[in-house]
Amino acid sequence: MPSKDETRADYRHFLAIPTRWMDNDVYGHVNNVEYYSYFDTVVNQWLIEKGLLDYLNSKVIGLVIETSCSYFAPIAFPDVVHAGLRVAKLGNSSVRYEVGLFRNDEDTVSAAGHFIHVYVERPDNRPVRVPDPMRDAFAALMV
Repeated sequence: MPSKDETRADYRHFLAIPTRWMDNDVYGHVNNVEYYSYFDTVVNQWLIEKGLLDYLNSKVIGLVIETSCSYFAPIAFPDVVHAGLRVAKLGNSSVRYEVGLFRNDEDTVSAAGHFIHVYVERPDNRPVRVPDPMRDAFAALMV
């Protein structure tokens, strides 16, 4: 489970995501809902980059069934979020990604959480075994 003591070394892949003016709320920091967008972005960017997801044509797709986020330090525009990604658990039809969000060049995590995909066949949304090419790629992100 992600914790406030984690550092960049605890993650296997990173994506830099610039914050936007509209991400800030009236309290002067990024609104909590945006953090889930960062989670979704790092996971799906990695899947697409690895050739594991063609969001228009893939026969097997991942549906989100659970997410959580713990907030440790504020992030605000114009910060750059460095989203760290790892895989904590690979099941038969599911994968649990863990994401750490790092502000600018900071080494300690500002927020951390998880994101679970269940893989299904697109036409009927029935769970299927995570395909072998995905399993192999997920192994590189395992902690």
